[in-house]
Amino acid sequence: MGQPAILVNLNRCTGCWTCSTACKVAYQLGEDKWWHYVRTIGSGAGVDEPAGEWPNLRMSWMPVYTTGCILCAKRTKEGLEPHCTYNCPAKAMTYGDLSDPDSPVSVRMKQLRERGYKIFQLPAWERTRPEVYYAEK
Repeated sequence: MGQPAILVNLNRCTGCWTCSTACKVAYQLGEDKWWHYVRTIGSGAGVDEPAGEWPNLRMSWMPVYTTGCILCAKRTKEGLEPHCTYNCPAKAMTYGDLSDPDSPVSVRMKQLRERGYKIFQLPAWERTRPEVYYAEK
């Protein structure tokens, strides 16, 4: 694969942690070890704490890929999706070869841009995987 990439549509993510749990179970990671986790965007007080005041509360989620993530190298070499994208019940994640304009990730990125989504990556100081892109409207 030329340029493997994962695109996360933040407007579809429900914060269910299925992506993180799939990774943790597949690689039998220890209790306190996560290669992938879901950040709550809200008040900053903790997991699933909304921002705002009743009745105007808001909250969203962002799957974050740590540098421990291996992008499921063995699976993707066999032509399979990474555990996180395969198991996402909201279909918020797309995997593919960014250098191939016909790959699922390239096609989805183009569709979302045409619909006015902003595509971005987390800054280097976050120490996350550079192959992960986020889409948000």
